Formats: sequence, C-alpha cells, structure tokens
Amino acid sequence: MGSHHHVPPGTAGRGPLATALAITLAVFVLQIVGAWWTGSLALLFDSVHVLTDAAGLAMALGAATLSVRPATPRRSWGFRRAEVIAALLQAAFLLAVGAYVLIEGVRRLVTPEDVAAPGMIVFGAVGLVGNLAALAVLSRHRSAGFNLRAAFLEVLNDALGSVAVIVAAVVITLTGWMRADAVVAILIGALIVPRTVKLLRETIDVLLESTPAGIDLEEVRAHIARLPQVRDVHDLHITQIATGLPVLTAHIVVDDACYRDGSAHAVLDQLQECVMGHFEVSIDHCTFQIEPLAHVPHETELSH
Repeated sequence: MGSHHHVPPGTAGRGPLATALAITLAVFVLQIVGAWWTGSLALLFDSVHVLTDAAGLAMALGAATLSVRPATPRRSWGFRRAEVIAALLQAAFLLAVGAYVLIEGVRRLVTPEDVAAPGMIVFGAVGLVGNLAALAVLSRHRSAGFNLRAAFLEVLNDALGSVAVIVAAVVITLTGWMRADAVVAILIGALIVPRTVKLLRETIDVLLESTPAGIDLEEVRAHIARLPQVRDVHDLHITQIATGLPVLTAHIVVDDACYRDGSAHAVLDQLQECVMGHFEVSIDHCTFQIEPLAHVPHETELSH
C-alpha cells in the first residue's frame, strides 16, 4: 500500500542553464583573446578556468534535460538522479580546481611572475560583466536543486576569479607588487572550497541513501507509533531520489482487529497524512506494508 503523489520534475532550470552556458562560452573566447594579446599567464589561467566551468554548465544542462525524460519499466524513476550525479561531478571538479589554485597561489608567493596588468584589468572587467549576467540568470533558480546549485557555484567561482584578476592587476599597476596575484587567488580558493565541500557531501549523502536533511528518522518513527491501532514500526527507511523527492518505506504492525473490521484502509490514510504534513520536509511518496500482529512471528522467522 502506498502514496504516489510525487510531482514530475519541471523544466524551469534548462533555460537559465542554457543562457548561462552561452554567456560563459562568450567570456571564455574574449579572455583567450585577451590572454594572447596581453601575454598574461593569470588571464590565461582564468580563461581555462572559465572553460572548465562551461563544461560543468554543459553537464548540468544535459542532466536537467535527462531529468525530465519519463520513467520507463527499466528505469522506474526515469533519470531523476542525473542531477545528483552531475552536481557530484561538478563539485568534485570544482574542489580539484580550488585545491590547484591554492597550491599554485602558494607557489607564486614564493616565485612571483610578471604580468601585463593594464590588459588584465580590461579583460578581467569583461569577464566579470559576463559572470554577473550569468549569475543574475541563475540566482532565481539556484535553490531548485543540486544541479542548479552546482551551476551557480561554477559561475560564482568564475565571477570571483574575474574580481581576483582585476584586484590583482590594480594592485600590481599601482605598487608593482607581483605577489598580489597569488594572494588574491588564495583568498578565492579559501572562499569557494568550503561551499564546494558542502555540496559534495550533500550529493554523496543522496547517493548513499542517507536520511535527507531536515528529517529526523526517529521522530518520524515515534510519530507514526503514536497513531491509534499502530503497535510497531520497523524497516523504516527515508531516502532521497533527487531534489524535492524524499521517499519513505516502512512496515507497520497494527491490531489484528483492523483486518476483521475493515479499518486497515483508515490506518493507511492516517499514515499518509502523518508523513505528508507534520514534518519540516513533506514526504509525498511513501509505501507502507501494513501487517497484523499475528504476522510478526512469521516475519521474524523469515528474516533469519
């Protein structure tokens, strides 16, 4: 017995992702031209960074497209988890980039390199304008799912990189202190890595089928157990298929009288109302196996 009122995934994320991807690719082309024109290693590094983020956005767009495909007999959830996998890959890559930036920043503190600061300011500003435009497109949708959150972090990382290029270039122009580039890069890495680790941990939790954030499994168990005629709750699992789709399964032991007087269906209604409306996160998709007390010894024998 169960409730199956999950809402099919929306398509709202695909438009913003496609727009952000187009803007990011345009920024990449402009920064490559700028790196060639100025001979700036920092600007070249930032343009490669932009290209990797464009790849992440393309991955996110692909996942968003896959997630709206209908379920099939082979894939009963469709491709809903594609967004989680894409976000995991994006977060892992961002973490690797962040670690590289920190390591490279330390290296450049020790051995600073000359850069063409005036050209860096111009092309860094161009990159920043593009990044801000992409952020504006994504910001309204970033809470819609893991995939869009990861994409937002990609573009935010780009924007911070553009700011770093501009700030470092201004400091170098005014003071001649070449290590400014390395200092700013290390600060950017220190800002982006913790956010990336958080997203990485959350996506791994989904893939490991951990209890979703905002849901206390024991609180749910206790609340169900307090319902009239419920005698025990076991094999209770709450997992998450994708953003906004928690799933609950449980075995519910009820009085034998429920089967004699036909009230088992009323117990099922109470169970569904319980998990859908009493907790911080509504669990719309739930499956209950309702068992009479007399069945418990039999099930215990089978489990051994």
